[in-house]
Amino acid sequence: QVQLVESGGGSVQAGGSLRLSCAASGYTYRPYCMGWFRQAPGKEREGVAARNSDGSTTYADSVKGRFTISEDNAKNTLYLQMHSLKPEDTAMYYCAARYLRCSWSGTSYNYWGQGTQVTVST
Repeated sequence: QVQLVESGGGSVQAGGSLRLSCAASGYTYRPYCMGWFRQAPGKEREGVAARNSDGSTTYADSVKGRFTISEDNAKNTLYLQMHSLKPEDTAMYYCAARYLRCSWSGTSYNYWGQGTQVTVST
């Protein structure tokens, strides 16, 4: 059973940076895809960034050039480095994993973390 634990959220002013971490455990074979989703109050969950085990990545248009997804295989940890944060980035951020290539369909991910809150103020 894959277990995902996020950390690194917090409050920051617009233009600031944060790095989210997702520690993965409980598996024999690493999930093929690990990614980040977010959900703001009153809005649907949306994909932010995802990374396949072959190193290929994909980003939502709204975060391209500002966010970077990466992974430290030795630490079994996925990261999301966020720069130039905007108030519209405020949301609960979730780490997710699946044993297929990455997809933006959140319903296709089998494993989820509990989330970490990111709040960006003006």
